[in-house]
Amino acid sequence: MSGKENGYLDMELLRFTTAGSVDDGKSTLIGRLLYDSKAIFDDQMEAIENASVNKGEEQVNLALLTDGLRAEREQGITIDVAYRYFATPKRKFIIADTPGHVQYTRNMVTGASTANAALILIDARNGVIEQTRRHAYIASLLQIPHVVVCINKMDLVDFDKAAYDKIENDFREVAKKLDIANFYFIPMSARDGDNVVEPSTRCPWYSGKTLLQLLETLPVGEDLNREDARFPVQYVIRPQSDEFHDYRGFAGRVASGEFQVGQEVKVFPGEQTSKIASINLYDEKLDSAIAPQSVSIQLEDEIDISRGSLLSAVDNCPESSQQIELMICWMSETPMMPRGKYTIKHTSAEVRGIIQEVVHKVDINTLELAEDKAVGLNDIARIKLKTSKPLFFDSYKKNRITGSLIIIDEATNNTVGAGMII
Repeated sequence: MSGKENGYLDMELLRFTTAGSVDDGKSTLIGRLLYDSKAIFDDQMEAIENASVNKGEEQVNLALLTDGLRAEREQGITIDVAYRYFATPKRKFIIADTPGHVQYTRNMVTGASTANAALILIDARNGVIEQTRRHAYIASLLQIPHVVVCINKMDLVDFDKAAYDKIENDFREVAKKLDIANFYFIPMSARDGDNVVEPSTRCPWYSGKTLLQLLETLPVGEDLNREDARFPVQYVIRPQSDEFHDYRGFAGRVASGEFQVGQEVKVFPGEQTSKIASINLYDEKLDSAIAPQSVSIQLEDEIDISRGSLLSAVDNCPESSQQIELMICWMSETPMMPRGKYTIKHTSAEVRGIIQEVVHKVDINTLELAEDKAVGLNDIARIKLKTSKPLFFDSYKKNRITGSLIIIDEATNNTVGAGMII
């Protein structure tokens, strides 16, 4: 059965992440979302019912659906990124349930890096706090297109509209200082299910969508960069068979924009030009390919192309430089080394690089610049990087794929930093 014949395969995918302070109800919200949308199995439900009884809880603890680590279950908190998958008749979803603690900032960055939307939970009793600003800042830094402010535990303030209005106004003030384009507000009780999947009868003053209705209708297609044609080459295909004796194709995923048969393209490095002879998806020939399709592209001319090369439209090219300035989230317990040498992975390219300078570090609780420039675990900083070879990139704000990179420790091969090019 083809993707077009199978409606499930052909459905649009939305990736979203949760964020919020400890005990704001992130895991409970996801559990409620899965439970009320009939996205969990009977044996899973039976397991969390038994676990809830064993913990002496009065009702089923839906947070146990996502808090899978033993330490999380024992402490009642989330300390890792838990991914969950479900679908409704309208859309497929991937959820990243991320921790709320300051010391797990790197986990939130990991979960949010590919998200179309961020769900920021706020306890209606506490309002906007430092961690709310921190999570909003990270959502802004990662250019997450949509931010949904879930004002949770409204049942504990008797669904008071004044409490809701104050939180909305306070968050709007935070958003003014950040680059958040689209944000939405929903009053809810994740524990009881108000405005999660079904509309609540306890806040007649709210006439907006439930969380699931909003997630099903967010304009995900508009989040993709359709303007800048970029194709990082992952692999060179040379079948060397009788049927494809002279075939030499370049496999990869379209990072952004569109490529068409007959289109003139420029190849980096080298900046040579050629035209696209064919585009293949398995054994199917296509007239064009758009992000995020994975295809093989064949050119009319023999050009030296290998893994790490990049194809772009001739009249819309990426930047090229060995000097790069970026925002970085440091993900290693080993502090960043001044003038340290690291491996840099950018799209499919891999080069060596030196940390030239820490321009400034951000206090992610106050959003002010920190005087201390030593960069350690979970720190966010602006740095200058010099690479051994030119990289071909766009700013992260323009293109989340070609504008991002990771920093790898050469000794351990561990990823120690995630960067967004300015």
